[in-house]
Amino acid sequence: MGSSPFSLPTWSLQPRTLPAVTPEPCHCGSGGPFRGCSEGAGAGTAQGRPAVDDGDDTQSPSAGPAGVGPRSFVRRHHPLPRPSAQEEEFDLDIPKDLGPLQFVKLCKHHSLVDDAWFCDLITVRGPGASEEAAFPCYQWVQGQGVLSLPEGTARLAGDNALDVFQKHREKELKERQKLYCWDTWKEGLPLTIAAGCQDDLPPNMRFHEDKRLDFEWALKAGALEMVLKRIYTLLSSWNHLEDFDQIFWGQKSILAEKVHQCWQDDELFGYQFLNGANPMLLRRSACLPSRLVLPPGMEALRAQLERELQNGSLFEADFILLDGLPTNVIRGEKQYLAAPLVLLKMEPNGKLLPMLIQIQPPGPSSPTSPLFLPSDPPLAWLLAKVWVRNSDFQLHQLQYHLLNTHLVAEVMAVATMRCLPGLHPVFKLLIPHIRYTMEINTRARTQLISEGGIFDKVVSTGGGGHVQLLRRAMAQLTYRSLCPPDDLADRGLLGIPSALYAHDALRLWGIIAQYVEGIVHLFYHRDDVVRGDSELQAWCREITEVGLCHAQERGFPISFQSRKQLCHFLTMCIFTCTAQHGAINQGQLDWYAWVPNAPCTMRMPPPTTKEEVKMATVMGSLPDVRQACLQMTITWHLGRRQPDMVPLGHHKEKYFSSPKAKAVLNQFQTDLENLEREITARNEQLDLPYDYLKPSRIENSVTI
Repeated sequence: MGSSPFSLPTWSLQPRTLPAVTPEPCHCGSGGPFRGCSEGAGAGTAQGRPAVDDGDDTQSPSAGPAGVGPRSFVRRHHPLPRPSAQEEEFDLDIPKDLGPLQFVKLCKHHSLVDDAWFCDLITVRGPGASEEAAFPCYQWVQGQGVLSLPEGTARLAGDNALDVFQKHREKELKERQKLYCWDTWKEGLPLTIAAGCQDDLPPNMRFHEDKRLDFEWALKAGALEMVLKRIYTLLSSWNHLEDFDQIFWGQKSILAEKVHQCWQDDELFGYQFLNGANPMLLRRSACLPSRLVLPPGMEALRAQLERELQNGSLFEADFILLDGLPTNVIRGEKQYLAAPLVLLKMEPNGKLLPMLIQIQPPGPSSPTSPLFLPSDPPLAWLLAKVWVRNSDFQLHQLQYHLLNTHLVAEVMAVATMRCLPGLHPVFKLLIPHIRYTMEINTRARTQLISEGGIFDKVVSTGGGGHVQLLRRAMAQLTYRSLCPPDDLADRGLLGIPSALYAHDALRLWGIIAQYVEGIVHLFYHRDDVVRGDSELQAWCREITEVGLCHAQERGFPISFQSRKQLCHFLTMCIFTCTAQHGAINQGQLDWYAWVPNAPCTMRMPPPTTKEEVKMATVMGSLPDVRQACLQMTITWHLGRRQPDMVPLGHHKEKYFSSPKAKAVLNQFQTDLENLEREITARNEQLDLPYDYLKPSRIENSVTI
């Protein structure tokens, strides 16, 4: 055949600084020579993004040995540094038709400064109307190694050991399993990525420069605000609830102001169990709790409880997981914990109101623990509710936020990198949903829950109690608890109009499930294909038996036997990394900024009598000004909207190249947009809008 024009991939290599590799920010124009070659049997135009800059050598296609694509060099000179995210296109004549391209290879020539470059995608178009071939990269190009990029069509593993794609995926997994290793942070908890600090992480799991700078700026801004508040209150009194107004300024939300005004109301207290920062503990009562001991003289209360129970309108929140945990000592002062029980009734109008609070379960020293009622002296009833809110803070942050979203998502992320090659359709499905998860979790283990970290400085479960609580919570980490249709049914929360989290979670679960099913059915046409996918089965075992520490005892699968079972598990993975984390994380800014509504610690023991509760008791129990300032700073940092936030389903990376897979993603985005409009219309009719599960507010992965 005659020669055909071939354009070297328009490379679009984005110069993002890689702190673990580069000693100083890398700018376009400072990189060394790059060389790219395509491997396979084809001729065409390559559109991609290499780091083409001052003095770059870009290797363009020319005829090469049999089985290897074209190879030649073009030197490009650019007199001035150019901005990031560029595209370059090269046209070359190739003496013969190479047929379909299989691989493109990238390597970066070594220079005096080993600056790293981030490549998004390379596309190659042949002469005339030939189809474009895409080679997804989305990783750093660095050092002197050769990066081999297969054509982007998703493929299951084959039985032919001589197949070039099979060899590539086996080599890729072998390299990844050396790079992504498991580690034990604390015995009895999910395994983590082996990294002592963020600098130890694999480069492709690191924050990009804009994310890193924003994260570190936010910490410094929060620290400055905390110092200013401390100075402002230095000579002020701290004896009344109104004194918290002295620090209630700076970064806060409209809902936080509403909480500030109404936090003492029973209605808002009950509402938080349904739609607050932690909607995961409430359940409909099937019987009166065994720990509830009603003393003589409370027959009328018992009768009322029995009536609510019969009507199906009695609900409970039991914090027994906190019972007996060791408490923190902060700056020489002992802190305190309780394990309350709250019984609430659902009014016909959907309002959830507290009926009684038992701050501590009965014990040998106190066989009839005092019960606090709405009819009690106002300060006694208020302090009882404050104890509940403190307990909810502990379970929310540790069990439902850290363990059930962050640590579970990390297990999924590490297992995915270890077991699924880049060509696998499940890898392509999940990779957008593990962005930044390893780094944010590594930072948490070195700054938040580490020895001397934030929990030790300001939270009543710090100093070791938080680790014991996480171990207890592991026993409750069941497969069903991570799947809203099962979890909400188990807790009796289906069909409650005022349960907005429950409604939105179920809608999102259904939309994600439809998206997952659309992708899975493209590649798995029968159940036996699922059963025969060795890479997929290894991934399942890696999550359940290794990362989650033999979680088959808690209902997690150790193999997939059908497409339906696989779809359910993948839906759980994506929901956990996106919607569930959004529901649990975003509320911190709204519900925790006014510290008395959710105190991080309590500085006096729980009251044993109602008459002894005075304002001095309440203020002496709540966090002091230093602890309150730190709580406000951290919850703002964690709960604020991230500037580089990627909304659910709207990642720009093009991992799938087939039109059918792209159509499934487009339908997913359309379904999310329809739900967005539905939630917006509903919220316009509500006094307290519930926004946490609006798709535009849900981040595509656990990044904060």
